[in-house]
Amino acid sequence: MKRGATDLSAPLLFSLAATLPLSAPLGKGIHAVHGELEMRHFPDGESYLRVRSPVHERHCVLLANLSQPDEKLLPLLFLAHTLRALGAASIGLVAPYLCYMRQDKAFQPGEAVTSRIFAGLISDAVNWLLTVDPHLHRYHSLAEIYSIPAHALSGMPAMQTWIEAQPEEFLLVGPDAESQQWVSALAHATGRPYIVGKKQRHGDRSVTVTLPEDAQIRRSAVLIVDDVISSGHTVLETTAALKRAGAGSIVCAAVHGVFAEDADRKILQAGADRLATSNSIPGQYGAFDLSPVLIPAVKALLREHRGGAPEKGDYPE
Repeated sequence: MKRGATDLSAPLLFSLAATLPLSAPLGKGIHAVHGELEMRHFPDGESYLRVRSPVHERHCVLLANLSQPDEKLLPLLFLAHTLRALGAASIGLVAPYLCYMRQDKAFQPGEAVTSRIFAGLISDAVNWLLTVDPHLHRYHSLAEIYSIPAHALSGMPAMQTWIEAQPEEFLLVGPDAESQQWVSALAHATGRPYIVGKKQRHGDRSVTVTLPEDAQIRRSAVLIVDDVISSGHTVLETTAALKRAGAGSIVCAAVHGVFAEDADRKILQAGADRLATSNSIPGQYGAFDLSPVLIPAVKALLREHRGGAPEKGDYPE
């Protein structure tokens, strides 16, 4: 039987936003039927949600963009709990960008450790979680805060494919020690040289970046590599340091482009020639596709919930 609306063995893929760029390639890759939702707001601002697809004993996958998450969290929880009430066989969440990972301890008395609270909400709502390059700083793995199977994949293979397709022979630049793990792996995989800067943080919005003095930067085509560009302060300072060193052209690449507070405009005005991100978050800079990274892991999780055993390499973390 062809997979389609009448194929009850096909997973259902739900998205709360119609514009997610990963929806089509992910749905095709896991042979999913796209679930139908009816959503609107009541005059007082409360959400109305209705699941229009039959979900009883179906395996459901929720695809979510969790950038700017507060307005998205309640509809996501409403959807997950409704699917469970309707008898879904399993519910998985694919959140390529995972929010609420920054506050991983109470730095001041009385602070909410929001990463743990958020993880508890998600763990109560779905059966499994799949994400890409979450901000694991003090946590060693997602298992420390999530009580469900929670897998963190690397988006660097997708970025590698994109780098190899570019005409420039980039000098790869990691802004700080934290980025060395990604930039060194990419340099080894692509045969490009790399350097790593030294960052000093003076506050949430104040950093300085120093580059190695012996680096061959002048007139080089440079690619700044990071996992996420949020406020952009680190990339801004790295761009400025590269400009002072005489870089020929500067491209900034990140798995996740959050671009809070017009960070993309500021980076381009500071001298970057272009920006490149994955399609984890909708935006104009999407240059490489995460679906080849996500599809094997989603298939493996669906197989496990159908009673199959995981296979070697299912979750290349």
